[in-house]
Amino acid sequence: MSNIAKAFEKGKVFIPFVTCGDPDLETTAAVVRAMAAAGADLIELGIPFSDPTAEGPVIQEANVRALSGGVTTDKIFDLVRDLRRDVTVPMVFMTYANVVFSYGSERFISTAAEIGMDGLILPDLPFEEKKEFAPLCAQYGLDLVSLIAPTSEGRISMIAKEAQGFVYCVSSMGVTGVRGSITTDVGAMVRLVKAANPGIPCAVGFGISTPEQAAAMTRVSDGAIVGSAIVKLCAQYGRESAPHVAEYVRQMKAAVSAVNS
Repeated sequence: MSNIAKAFEKGKVFIPFVTCGDPDLETTAAVVRAMAAAGADLIELGIPFSDPTAEGPVIQEANVRALSGGVTTDKIFDLVRDLRRDVTVPMVFMTYANVVFSYGSERFISTAAEIGMDGLILPDLPFEEKKEFAPLCAQYGLDLVSLIAPTSEGRISMIAKEAQGFVYCVSSMGVTGVRGSITTDVGAMVRLVKAANPGIPCAVGFGISTPEQAAAMTRVSDGAIVGSAIVKLCAQYGRESAPHVAEYVRQMKAAVSAVNS
């Protein structure tokens, strides 16, 4: 069983996201350690990309700041090597297919596995083109996490059957970002996934920012994913972000855990 699957065995999970290198990699290291200590069950590390099509303004701006600061994939690999000296929670990279492709797919995936990453999420990778990366992920023991969206409908079963680690359920149409309310019938999406692949966990992301939203989403799924709200804290507090992110993660994890009880 993969480390990602094990994370979901303990109950409802909370998955925070951070853009690596915003404002710098030292701060990212402090934020990741703070998130792990505050109860994050799995952590998404965003590798910045110049054209992040799935992202709203908050994460786009974080990408620009990180790239302007000189962040590279190799520097992020070094960051993970350092983190893995004491951070034991599962971690996955979230980036774009072009980042992996331009680095060299096998070189990227083999290095990610070697430094202790557990999975890879590529939001711009259509299911039909995943054969570009899936065999390499299987070879090196990384879970290639699939996304489903409200528009996936007829394809949900097909995607779910081959899913690894967990299925990332996109709660809303459009790009990432904080939303006042989530109107998609996430429960229906999750039921379709479970019907096709009963053992695969489903976590919901895009638009979740409050403990109430996280609790509502985890009532109908196995976990909640939050990116923009955390990236906003990093933008607001800069190098002093870690304690603020830790407090936020504690609140969100408590809301998600309460659904278990």
